[in-house]
Amino acid sequence: MSVTTKWIDIESGDGTFGAYLAIPHTGKGPGIVLLQEIFGVNEHIRSVAEQYAADGYMVLVPDLFWRVGKHIELAYDDAGWKRAVELMNATDVAKALADIALTVAALKTQPGLEGKMAVIGYCFGGMLAYNTAANGLVDAAIAYYGGGIQNQLQRADEITVPLLMHFGAADKHIALDAVQSIAERFEDNDDVEVHVYPGAEHGFNCSHRSSYNQRAAAEAHGNSLTFLSDHL
Repeated sequence: MSVTTKWIDIESGDGTFGAYLAIPHTGKGPGIVLLQEIFGVNEHIRSVAEQYAADGYMVLVPDLFWRVGKHIELAYDDAGWKRAVELMNATDVAKALADIALTVAALKTQPGLEGKMAVIGYCFGGMLAYNTAANGLVDAAIAYYGGGIQNQLQRADEITVPLLMHFGAADKHIALDAVQSIAERFEDNDDVEVHVYPGAEHGFNCSHRSSYNQRAAAEAHGNSLTFLSDHL
């Protein structure tokens, strides 16, 4: 039996939004709430959810752009980038975090959910994963090239769960001095890891992008699996 997937509905005070559920072949496992890039719950993000489900986790991916349009999927071309930035700028972060809290609650009710729960986010979702950890909603958190975390270090003391952050050394969107400021802020916290991958650009984990870096993606995924096995 392979990974199974489906969309489920989650009720909020503003209406109903969808979330993509990926279930391991065993039908059970620890939980992961996976947070999209600015391109929506597109083919790439669904494939990442399925990868983690294949690794034995129950994965739920909320559609964070649903207030603008449901199931928006964008490509990584110029038109996709333009629309993605518009959607990100139009997103109310507080409402997105509230949606994530509802997603955490929804995953807890899924048959087969066993043990603890983590959040994993990419790009815009990486920043949201950091804040979700600060909000105390999960047992561990992973942020891939989370843009803007360096501007939210006032929340660092609110991070009381293990946190793993991945950055690319060649990321043109997140400068190395920003990564350094993050690493320095958490240097006394043994539960926080910061990994920087040489030659990796923004979006290095995404095989649909020209910036895909197979070695960095493989190393980061291995580091993530080790981290998850240690803390979930």
